Amino acid sequence: MRAVIQRVSEASVRIDNSVVGEIKNGLLILLGIELNDNEEDVDWLCGKISRLRIFDDAQGVMNLSVSEINGEILVVSQFTLHASTRKGNRPSYIRAARPETAIPLYESFKAKLSGLLGKKVACGEFGAMMNIHLINNGPVTIIIDSKEKE
Repeated sequence: MRAVIQRVSEASVRIDNSVVGEIKNGLLILLGIELNDNEEDVDWLCGKISRLRIFDDAQGVMNLSVSEINGEILVVSQFTLHASTRKGNRPSYIRAARPETAIPLYESFKAKLSGLLGKKVACGEFGAMMNIHLINNGPVTIIIDSKEKE
């Protein structure tokens, strides 16, 4: 499971010009689910993201988590995070999980984060063509992969 995490002052996701999810100060998470991901990946990644200290404290040091600033989270599924560009110029998405595997894990990820945050998590729509609007605060962008626990 791979996540691109962006600290944002605001973010929204639109489908056919209708806003389906939006947040103010918090995290935009682009989530890619791989073939062999499971609930252990969900638990580990959600825990890591919920404790990630990337928000400024009173001294301007990135020392606070999203929950400590009462921030919000917007989660958007993005299978292209598992693109392989090893051969040729057209990416292969063979490592991305099929919807029958990915959708339950995506739903579990949102539910787990919501529980850890203590509030509803905004989201896009799995498999839909979406437009993401964001203001990256910092900019701060971090990539975390549950298979490469760094």
